[in-house]
Amino acid sequence: MATVVKNGSAGENETEARHDPAHAEFSVKIWTAVRPNNLDEKIDSIAEEIPVALVFNDISHVVMMASPGELDSFAIGFSLTEGIITSLDDIYDLQVSVGDAGIEVNVTLSNQCFMQLKDRRRSMTGRTGCGVCGAESLEQIRLPVPSVTSNNVVSHDALQKATMTLTDYQPLQRLTGAVHGAAWFDPEGSMVCICEDVGRHNALDKLIGCLSKRKLLGEPGFLLLSSRASYEMVQKAAMAGIAIVVAVSAPTAMAIDIARKASISLVGFSRDGRHVVYSNHQRLI
Repeated sequence: MATVVKNGSAGENETEARHDPAHAEFSVKIWTAVRPNNLDEKIDSIAEEIPVALVFNDISHVVMMASPGELDSFAIGFSLTEGIITSLDDIYDLQVSVGDAGIEVNVTLSNQCFMQLKDRRRSMTGRTGCGVCGAESLEQIRLPVPSVTSNNVVSHDALQKATMTLTDYQPLQRLTGAVHGAAWFDPEGSMVCICEDVGRHNALDKLIGCLSKRKLLGEPGFLLLSSRASYEMVQKAAMAGIAIVVAVSAPTAMAIDIARKASISLVGFSRDGRHVVYSNHQRLI
């Protein structure tokens, strides 16, 4: 579906990451207490962060600061979790255009989805770690999330296995120390798909887009986040029909409230030998 266009000229269908690597290298000076009078020099890998504009039917909707890879999945996931579309079939075309100022992802929606988007359109500029910048009213912050109905059941051992292997699947985080990961694991705790981004909500949108493309949304398994479980992460999971959300850090009170209302099993502080279940413990055995 996705076509990459660099600087406005047509190109072959290929992944946009070839044009925009996710990290850059800088020469840096390092001070250490063991060598206080010397600055050691090394080449450090730094995560890229670029403006990404999502454009629907030629109308700009939002600009997010994001890592440059997997932007077709990002656009699909964002469209699903924001309620712009209900399925991948609502997107007729998607093009990624690389320019000097940033990247545009141009999405062609069905007429019905576009008319609904125009009815509630908002202008919003996203920043790293911010999911509600530019919302015009309090009502826009919390979407009417559906109740997630699922017979999905996983074991506590599977959550532990996934948690202890998560960093093995985060090459960009190991390289830069500056990105979040959102991963999908099967019921046995084996990794199926993972996405990384400087923004935790971007990483989740990318993952949901990836799962949608692979027709894995609704399949048994669970979501594991390298970040805290803030309200928008649980809200996005609910919009995608994800029944089990696990985070290595803490949830917020609003996240727990949304999880309970949406019948999501929410787990936080997932660490070696311990995790905390905040809602719907029945899915965990």
